[in-house]
Amino acid sequence: MSKTTTPAPDTADESSSQARSTSTGEEPGLGAAGAQLSTAPSESGGVPELGLVGWVRWCWRQLTSMRIALILLFLLSLASIPGSLLPQRGTDPAKVDRYKANHDVLGPIAEKLQLFSVYSSVWFSAIYILLFISLIGCIVPRSWQFARQLRGRPPAAPRRLDRLPAHTTWRTEAEPEQVLEASRRLLRSRRYRTCTAEDAVASEKGYLREAGNLVFHVSLIVMLIAFATGQLWNSEGGKLVVEGDGFSNTLSQYDDLKSGALFDRKKLPPFGFTLEGFDATYERTGPQRGTPRTFRARVSYWEGADGEPRPRTITVNHPLEVGDSKVYLLGHGYAPVVTVKDGRGTIAYQGPVAFLPQDSNVTSVGVIKVPSYRDAKGNKDELGFQGVFVPTFGGAGSGSMFSQFPALDYPVMALTAYRGDLGLDSGLPQNVYQLDLKNMKQFTDAKGNKLRKMLRPGETMTLPGGAGSLTFDGVKEWATFQVSQRPGNGLALAGALAALIGLSASLFIQRRRIWVKVIPGEDGTTVVEVAGLGRSEWARLPEEVATVALALRPDAPASADPAQGARP
Repeated sequence: MSKTTTPAPDTADESSSQARSTSTGEEPGLGAAGAQLSTAPSESGGVPELGLVGWVRWCWRQLTSMRIALILLFLLSLASIPGSLLPQRGTDPAKVDRYKANHDVLGPIAEKLQLFSVYSSVWFSAIYILLFISLIGCIVPRSWQFARQLRGRPPAAPRRLDRLPAHTTWRTEAEPEQVLEASRRLLRSRRYRTCTAEDAVASEKGYLREAGNLVFHVSLIVMLIAFATGQLWNSEGGKLVVEGDGFSNTLSQYDDLKSGALFDRKKLPPFGFTLEGFDATYERTGPQRGTPRTFRARVSYWEGADGEPRPRTITVNHPLEVGDSKVYLLGHGYAPVVTVKDGRGTIAYQGPVAFLPQDSNVTSVGVIKVPSYRDAKGNKDELGFQGVFVPTFGGAGSGSMFSQFPALDYPVMALTAYRGDLGLDSGLPQNVYQLDLKNMKQFTDAKGNKLRKMLRPGETMTLPGGAGSLTFDGVKEWATFQVSQRPGNGLALAGALAALIGLSASLFIQRRRIWVKVIPGEDGTTVVEVAGLGRSEWARLPEEVATVALALRPDAPASADPAQGARP
């Protein structure tokens, strides 16, 4: 975003002109109109009045300056901090509600400041849009200026080359035309743009530096667009799938789905998959005992309504890609398979029930709800079971239901049975992994003790009073998947790579000019002068000038007379 100026042919004149501009307080870049604005007194004889157009022009210059753009970038990074520290309503509204309930003072303040929806807030959008405008307002004029520089010729040689920071001269017996032609060929071979005048060759190199600057700033705009695209058109949903079950990419199939404001939930891509099996192995010995070594889901997926199933393995870092969607593997757990019979011996529920892990050894908790149930007399009732499942039980002497290892070495499930109203018909949303005990009563045995039993696969828990039974049939595994659509990811990656390339070019490529002037001397020899000027501070400029001078010596050898030899 720095301004590029073309130095005048005479460096000394340019320096004096800049000094005069600084001494008079004239702002660079305002030109004649700016000078008139800064010197013309108002009718009252006080401070000059800019007027509406002047103020608009001043505000525009401030907005498109490097200083304001850097300030806006800094403010944008600061504005993102609350979004990572506080729960966001667009990603986890339940956590937002819990935060507000636990913070009576900070919760309402954060709500008024839109800290629970940072990326869609008014103040974040204002910073974002101002930064966008600032970058565009900086890039467009610089692009036109750069295009004019590419079409233009290198500036003519200054009158006094000896005033430049890198300069050398010598005398030669070669003809001036021969030296000029050799200089032009040499500079072109070194990829300089050249222009031959009457007595000098002007050349310039390093245009990619400014091109790198432009690419860098354009890349920032591309990344801002990608960020906005990802926020407005993204979608992200989660689904828990038990072995043997499937998933179809429809709205009703998701456990939860979050999407951007412009994402159309009615146009989800048509695809699905079935979880055929899950493979998990763990370290058995050593300090890393229990650490997962193999963690992959074997699925068969299809695309479109009539797509043929195709096998695929999904791992943590290798998602399944179907069109613009990606299916990530997030978690893993166990689902005990149970059969519940009512008081008449009829199967009231049969199938796997997913239990949620609580620690690294997959100690899991879950509930079993049986709304369709009849007791021995045929009366309608509802059953509920709270359970703890451990894949590797430590034995009766362990004292608690905690798993000793995450693999299925010795699976045990402990259950507590209840009967009553599950609350499923209340019309209120209910967590499928929790049991509402408000209207439930725990079963007791013949001695009045609360009924609780530990089961191994194949064992049965008989409910007292002929209320039925629950059989622990076996264990299946489940996996949680995240289905994501982020249309701005590819664009953001391209912008980031382009920004790195542009920044590297602007840092390592130096814009410089070299002039070779050839003047016939009074003694019949030819005076050759080689000088260079960098557009920025560059320590290797004298070396570059010396390299050009040495390469030119075979075509313009120095005079044999020591008095007429080369001088630095």
